[in-house]
Amino acid sequence: MAKSVFSTAVCLVLGTTYCFVLWIVLSHDYDWEAIQPYWKNLLSGWWMTILVSAAALLLSILVAALLTAGQMSAHRPPRLLSRVFVEFVRGTPLLVQILLGYYLVANSMGWDNRFWVGVVILSLFAGAYLSEIFRGGIESIPASQWNSARAIGLSDSQTYRHVVIPQAVRRVLPASAGQFANLIKDSSLLFVISVHEFTMQARETNANSYATFESYLPLAIGYLALTLPISLFSRRLEERYRYEH
Repeated sequence: MAKSVFSTAVCLVLGTTYCFVLWIVLSHDYDWEAIQPYWKNLLSGWWMTILVSAAALLLSILVAALLTAGQMSAHRPPRLLSRVFVEFVRGTPLLVQILLGYYLVANSMGWDNRFWVGVVILSLFAGAYLSEIFRGGIESIPASQWNSARAIGLSDSQTYRHVVIPQAVRRVLPASAGQFANLIKDSSLLFVISVHEFTMQARETNANSYATFESYLPLAIGYLALTLPISLFSRRLEERYRYEH
């Protein structure tokens, strides 16, 4: 009875919220001609977001693998250094990291390529979170699996390759997909260092046209178009692995 009442309340609240938002979106008097001169800029910014996100996604996996190996190392120095880095990244806002990374670190090195500075910062940020996801997935494998692998004569590398990693992948897929989607959305903060990505172009379109709805609605749709396929792909992978034995 209590669950039924709770479900009804949730459906009522969410349904009301959806209807309210839909009413706002549909009832607005749009003036798409106001942003017509800036469509190319918006598309250019969307493409820039794709490039930044794709490069950061690939590099963040490498960063995560190194940090995971460091945290699980039998030696104290790499374990301590990896732990300190992860805690620093997780304990400070990404916006602060972008500002420090560009205006303090990159500028002191004479590195003024805003695109690649942004990619590296995003990769380090996402890599720290992914490393915790990977570590949690590996450590969630029961001890019996490790002992069985050793009992049949597998080496440590073979145990990871044939026993641990295949099982860990299935466990970390949902959280990893969520982190990948977050990385795409987090790339919007790169406007603070003047990377001409999607959000910055939408902000400039709004500033020039004074058409707020018309500038930011394509922004929301554009980000959804990038993140939704990742979520759907992750679900398909989950279903595929779920029935493998």
